[in-house]
Amino acid sequence: MRSSEHLGRPVRRVLQCRTTLVAAAILLSFAARAQDLGVIGPVYPIAEPSLLEVILSKLREAEATGVLARLQRDTQANVRRGIEQPAPVARITKTTKARSFYYDPSIVVPYAITDADGKVIVAPGTKVNPLDTVSLSKTILFIDARDAAQVGRARSILDEHGGKVKLILTGGSYLDLMRRLKRPVFFDQQGRLTDKLGIRHVPALVTQEGKRLRIDEIL
Repeated sequence: MRSSEHLGRPVRRVLQCRTTLVAAAILLSFAARAQDLGVIGPVYPIAEPSLLEVILSKLREAEATGVLARLQRDTQANVRRGIEQPAPVARITKTTKARSFYYDPSIVVPYAITDADGKVIVAPGTKVNPLDTVSLSKTILFIDARDAAQVGRARSILDEHGGKVKLILTGGSYLDLMRRLKRPVFFDQQGRLTDKLGIRHVPALVTQEGKRLRIDEIL
């Protein structure tokens, strides 16, 4: 048994080598055939124009007919209009009933605040009120400049406070009102300030009362 097993091993090796060679030959034959398939049918040039050429052609046509110039003028006008008269704060309406309420600007610090040396100067969880260190320098008045009555009310309040009023619009052209009043006028972009303070109606007057802000929605 040992003799026959000893003789069978070389035979198996030879058979394995032959099998490997045959498989390699078959694969090489397939590869050679895959590389040269020949011409199956007639060949035509690509007739479709490039996308860049199409775009340039359309632009040249728009320039020649004046369409491009009109689009540029319309775009400039829209941009200018958006700058001079931003979209009004949609949820703000005119005051029909006076009310007063307060806003506490205090915040709770969620993480430690350190100085340049890494020393903790404000521990996490500390309640901080900005009015402890900085006071409201001017009364803040919110109005909708599209309403002539509110603009007139603003003039009266400016006179009462000796001009120490920061005027913020929720609608209308701040540039136009700035020219008319000859003083800085601001706009509550996207209603961020009125939303934070909880203002729903204008005119609204914001003043400091102790460590809180008092908001009066006035008639």
